Amino acid sequence: MTWSVLGFSLIDFVWLILSLSFFAALCVHKIVKRLPSRYQRCCLNVLFQDLVRYGKTKQNLKRDNWLCIFDVPKRWFWHFYATSLVWNGLLLAFSLSVTLRQLYPKCLSDLVNVLSGSSHTEHQAPHLSTVLLQLLLLSHSLRRLAECLCVSVFSDGVIHLLQYVFGLAYYLLLGLTVLCSDCQTKGNGPLFSQLEWCHAVGVALFIPASLLQHQSMVLLAGLRTGKSGRVETLAHRMPKGGGFELVSCPHYLAELLVYISLSLVAGGLSLTWWLVVLYVFFNQALAALLCHDHYVDKYPSYPAHRKAFIPFLM
Repeated sequence: MTWSVLGFSLIDFVWLILSLSFFAALCVHKIVKRLPSRYQRCCLNVLFQDLVRYGKTKQNLKRDNWLCIFDVPKRWFWHFYATSLVWNGLLLAFSLSVTLRQLYPKCLSDLVNVLSGSSHTEHQAPHLSTVLLQLLLLSHSLRRLAECLCVSVFSDGVIHLLQYVFGLAYYLLLGLTVLCSDCQTKGNGPLFSQLEWCHAVGVALFIPASLLQHQSMVLLAGLRTGKSGRVETLAHRMPKGGGFELVSCPHYLAELLVYISLSLVAGGLSLTWWLVVLYVFFNQALAALLCHDHYVDKYPSYPAHRKAFIPFLM
């Protein structure tokens, strides 16, 4: 069974809806900032802010006590990357096993068929783009997991329970998206004979984007540790150095660059992956603007030239 409308597969509609949802949230945030304070204190806006804010951007949010029952620790972020590591590792194992003439599980093939609107057979060998995507996702998840557990210094910041559940579901969906794009990729012959320029360009962008994100996480952790590496404070301080000299959230910019690199590895012409990039853009832009507003409000001397997300633009 397949599902598609006007050339859009079900997986395309999912990413389009997510993109539009976060675009709407970004617009609402910018509109609410310009409203009188009495409107900002209304119940609907408090609920909205409770859902989109997390960590330091949520600390000064005035909300009813009953809303706190939905809080979970922000340090649980590592659960997202652990889930991604296990799930995408399992999917990579399935993909590699198919190259050895084994079969995808039928339930997995059926699910991919419904999401992609294509016919993905249980014995269809994966394309090089698919294997590379899975390897890069594993690399990204492993690095972020290591950063969460060994680099980042988390305070008592919280995230909403719905944000937590969404984060877990997101990485499951991302793994399925890779298999859906495999249905749309044309490639014949041995894996390495399918190597194209887009694969090289994608990997070439993925590496510096990952390094930028890692450097940013190290700088953020350094705000709370001394020269010995021991934690000295859990307070939030104004970040400096590296990408922070240009934008408030270079780690979010790096996340966007990582997904652009994945879209290039997917062939550069995949509608599905550019919809994923669009979602990541709006999602990270919202988070970056919330952080930027927090820094500007908290630090009177915050550099005026520093943008929130995109250097010199946004």
